[in-house]
Amino acid sequence: MSRGHCILSHGFESGPDATKVTALADVAQRLGWSHERPDYTDLDARHEISRVGDVPARLQRLVERAAEMATRGPLVLAGSSLGAYISAITSLQVPVAGLFLMVPPTTMGPMPALDAAAVPISVVHAWNDELIPAADVIAWAAERKARLLLVNDGHRLMRHVDASCQAFEALLRGL
Repeated sequence: MSRGHCILSHGFESGPDATKVTALADVAQRLGWSHERPDYTDLDARHEISRVGDVPARLQRLVERAAEMATRGPLVLAGSSLGAYISAITSLQVPVAGLFLMVPPTTMGPMPALDAAAVPISVVHAWNDELIPAADVIAWAAERKARLLLVNDGHRLMRHVDASCQAFEALLRGL
């Protein structure tokens, strides 16, 4: 029997087989959590909507899937970049046990500013993120008393996949 379910959302211009969400899926599996990695690439390709695709449709897809899975037991939402943004916003609409956010954008154009339910939150961010200022994420995490890991990396966190996995494992073990 599963301890709960994790929905792992990839970032923009990425996919469900991306390095970070695949590594997180391995952690969830090892700890007895079921998991899935939705594919948003069709929505990300809609550049006529915005430069980052159809964010409202991406959010709606996650909300619908999360609402279905939340009825079955504890749900954790995790994501990278745009996937982190939609995970956090979804937590305001669907009951979740925890959130794991990697390099989350604190603003997303005309969409609402980043916000999240009052649940355990773990954030991994890069000091040298070329897209999202570390100071913005530090302030956001501080307001929510979120666990925050800052690493010497860029937006893709390529040198810190293992550290991200360790932080995700700590979140799951703490729930």
